[in-house]
Amino acid sequence: MRLHHDQHHQVYVDGLNAAIKDTPALHGRSIEAILRDLGNVPEAIRPAVRNHGGGHANHQFFWKVIGPPGTRPAGELRAAIEADFGSLDNFKTRFTEVALTHFASGWAFLVMDPKSKRLELLSLPNHDSVLTIGKMGLLICDVWEHAYYLHYQNRRAEFLAAFWNVVDWDVVGARLAAFRGTGPLA
Repeated sequence: MRLHHDQHHQVYVDGLNAAIKDTPALHGRSIEAILRDLGNVPEAIRPAVRNHGGGHANHQFFWKVIGPPGTRPAGELRAAIEADFGSLDNFKTRFTEVALTHFASGWAFLVMDPKSKRLELLSLPNHDSVLTIGKMGLLICDVWEHAYYLHYQNRRAEFLAAFWNVVDWDVVGARLAAFRGTGPLA
């Protein structure tokens, strides 16, 4: 993970900074704000901002929702998972299927739809972000090979099985509470 964080993620930060260096209107804005308003990014730099900015935002999100093992979904999060997926085990199975069946590089997400307040599973290619489609990210898993190749080679299924051991459910629950207006954003 250190290589993933210190080198892969840094490439996206550097690429984003290079892309926006001559666009002062974007300086000082958070990557979340930029991606939510991607349609207003100058067309000449929009692909670089989408790719590098999405890579940065998705990795930043990923680092927040992984942590030491030991937490379990509780309270509002557990109730939402059970309401929308039937059980925690069913949710994990379906999330894993989304991540396993994603073709090539990309991300698997648990999101909340801001209108229905229901939980949904998505996979997005490359470094596309849920921010650009108006969804609220609760959990993310990197399914680019660089996320798991050094330890798991091409065995994505084994990586995903291990992923459940490092999900920080407290952070995921805090994100849900923030998006529902019942707590601060984690």
